[in-house]
Amino acid sequence: MKKLLVLLWFASSLASLSPLVARGAEEGYALDHAPDLMNDQAALQSGAKLFVNYCLNCHSASSMRYSRLQDLGLNEDQIKKNLMFTSDKVGELMRVAMAPKDAKDWFGAAPPDLSVIARAKSGERGTGADYIYSYLRTYYRDETRPTGWNNMAYPNSAMPHVLWQLQGTRDVVYVDKKDEAGKPVHEFEKFEEITPGSMTPLQYDHAVADITAFLGWMAEPARESRRRIGVWVLLFLAVTFVLTWRLNASYWKEVK
Repeated sequence: MKKLLVLLWFASSLASLSPLVARGAEEGYALDHAPDLMNDQAALQSGAKLFVNYCLNCHSASSMRYSRLQDLGLNEDQIKKNLMFTSDKVGELMRVAMAPKDAKDWFGAAPPDLSVIARAKSGERGTGADYIYSYLRTYYRDETRPTGWNNMAYPNSAMPHVLWQLQGTRDVVYVDKKDEAGKPVHEFEKFEEITPGSMTPLQYDHAVADITAFLGWMAEPARESRRRIGVWVLLFLAVTFVLTWRLNASYWKEVK
């Protein structure tokens, strides 16, 4: 009986510690706040273009059809000419030709589907948009990694920096400090440019914000419509409540 109580105490202790362990694993680089461009049609169109050119080579979006891009103000001809490289039918899903087995052999892990990545990455550190925005902006050169790249927001990521030609190459600068307890810590200070990219830092941040906005839209294309309908539903319920309340008062007024 005593052994059983000890085992139960040990199990409950592990259960109570598990949230702390998970929280500790998520702590790290402070995520930057992503601009909210979900209502900016030009930004969403730019994000779609960047997505199909730089992301769709390896990552699929198997829950999204090309035809849905018409919701962004694009017509079928524009989609076919500018955004379709892996298919010839607008109604098809946004898939990649690369087989998952080949991807695992080449990269060590199959690239995840990005259909709902903006929702899946939401957590204690920030929204999914914050994660994507920070992730694509915090790559740096690291010759110890198989790809030659590392990432501050997601350390030891298996994904190389596919946007390096736009951003350029950078290194990280650390400084030695002491924490509140007086212990020495190796703390990130800044990024240092090695070679410039085809975009200025500001232009690159705008491009990443566009990609982030598109991935957020793709995760829930009907979000804005849902919100608009929700507002009208709440207004309708409020008016109905007032009318019902006054009708009820009028009905019972003559009842003694």
